Amino acid sequence: MNNFQKGMFDKIQKNSNINPEEIYKVADSVKNADFSDERTVRSLVRHLAKMANKPLPKEKEDYIVQSIVNNKMPGDAQSLNQLFKK
Repeated sequence: MNNFQKGMFDKIQKNSNINPEEIYKVADSVKNADFSDERTVRSLVRHLAKMANKPLPKEKEDYIVQSIVNNKMPGDAQSLNQLFKK
């Protein structure tokens, strides 16, 4: 793991209390997932919110799911962070 990846995982763990190993498990479980399938994406979003122990209002969940399903996800970390703050 390079310094950038380590820093990113440290920040995720600090902000969400999600262990980097858990992130790897989730990433591995969705390697072949169909991100155009709303059910798959909604399940993943709910799972991640639960892992982070963060409440996810239905409106925000819908917004995130539709952004992913419609392939309108931002390409950089700052924009992605803004998406999740909406």
